[in-house]
Amino acid sequence: MTAAGGTDHPMTAPGGPEVWDERAEEWLTAGAESPEDQAALADPLDRPRPPRAGADPVKALMHRHHDLCARAVDPLEIAAGLEAHGITDRTAARFRHRDVFSLAEEMYARVPRDGDAPDDPAPVAPPRVRADWVLLTLLPGALGAATLAAVRLTHGQTRLIAAAVGALAVLLALRAALSRGPLSTAHTTRPTATWTGWLLGYALLGDGLLRAALTGGPDTLPGGGAEGSWPLTTAPLLALALACAPAAWCAHLLAVRARRTLSSSRALADFATSVQPLLLAAFAAYVGALAALTAATAAALDEPAAYPRTLTLGALLFLARLLTVHGFTHAPALVLTATAAAEATALASVFGARLPGCAWLAAPTRALADAWGPAAVPVLACGAAALALLLHASRTLTRASAHAAGEDRW
Repeated sequence: MTAAGGTDHPMTAPGGPEVWDERAEEWLTAGAESPEDQAALADPLDRPRPPRAGADPVKALMHRHHDLCARAVDPLEIAAGLEAHGITDRTAARFRHRDVFSLAEEMYARVPRDGDAPDDPAPVAPPRVRADWVLLTLLPGALGAATLAAVRLTHGQTRLIAAAVGALAVLLALRAALSRGPLSTAHTTRPTATWTGWLLGYALLGDGLLRAALTGGPDTLPGGGAEGSWPLTTAPLLALALACAPAAWCAHLLAVRARRTLSSSRALADFATSVQPLLLAAFAAYVGALAALTAATAAALDEPAAYPRTLTLGALLFLARLLTVHGFTHAPALVLTATAAAEATALASVFGARLPGCAWLAAPTRALADAWGPAAVPVLACGAAALALLLHASRTLTRASAHAAGEDRW
C-alpha cells in the first residue's frame, strides 16, 4: 500500500481541518456532477447543514478524490488519504458516517473495479523481517570496530591508510544499511546526510578542537587516542555505528504495531492515542540500547563514557531518520541544519575572538565550557534539537497517513 499524501489537493484548505469543515459544502457543490446534486448541496444562506434527501455527498467526495479511490487497494488507504487532506471524523458526519474509516469503506465499496472485489478486504500485512537488512544493520558496527582495532595496532603511514580505508568502508556500510529495511526511504535526503556528516565529525573532533582553541591552540594535528592537546573521541562514533541494528529493530517494531493498530482502529483520534505510546516506547528502547552500547564501547576503548553527548546525538539522528522514513523530510533537514550551525558558530566564535577587539565573541562559549566542559556545546544543541523533533514526531507519526505505506521498499 502506498502513502496517500503527496502534492497539495484542491480540498486542502489553509488553516487545517476546521477550515475544511466550514467550506466543505462549497467544495462539494463545485464537485457535484448533476444540477440536482448541486441544488441539493447548495445552501442559499451559506450555513452548514446536512445534505437534503436525494443528494449524494459521497459521490461528490469521490469525484474530488477520484485518483485516490481508483488506486487504493483497501479502505485503510482511502482513510489515510482523506486524513492527509484534512478530513476529520467531524467532517465525516456531514456524509452521514460516524468516522473517516466508515466513510472510506463506503468509498472503497463504490469504486468500480474489474472482477469481483472481496466483501472483506484482507487485513494490512505488516512488514516482514528480512535477512538482508538485518545483516546490513550489523555491518557498520562490525566495520567500525575493525577499523578502530586496526588504527590502534598500526603506526605512522600505515595507521593513516587504515583509518582512511576503514572510514570509507564504514560510510559505505552505513549507506547500505540505510537503503534496506525499516530505515530505508525513497525521499531525497542529501541535505540531511550532509549535516549528519558534520554532526558525526564534530563528535569525533569537535570537543578536542574546542578545548584546544580555548587555550590558544591547536598546535598539533589530532592524535589517535584520548591523550594530547587535540584528542579524538572514538567511543561515541563506535556506539552510534553499533546502534544501527537497534535503531532498525525499533523502527520495525513501531511499523508493525502501528499497522496492526491501523487495521483495528475505527477512529482517527483512537488511532493517534494508541500509536503515541508505541512511538515513545520505540524511542525509549533505542535510547536504552544506545546507553548500553555507550558503556560497552567506552570500557573497551578505555575512554570516558560520554553519555549526555552520545545519547543526545543518537536520539537526534534516530528521530530525524524515523521522520524521513515516514515522509516528513522538512523538519529533520531544518533541525539538523540548525544544530550543525550552532556547533559551527561556537567554534567560529572562539577563533574569531582572536581578532583585535573581538574578544567578546568567545564569551558565551567560554562561559559554557568553563561551567560544564566543551561537551556542553553539542549536548545542548543536540538535546534541544532532539526534543523539538520528538514533539514534532508525536504529532506527525501518530497520523494514519504516516503508516499507510506498504512494504514494497523493504
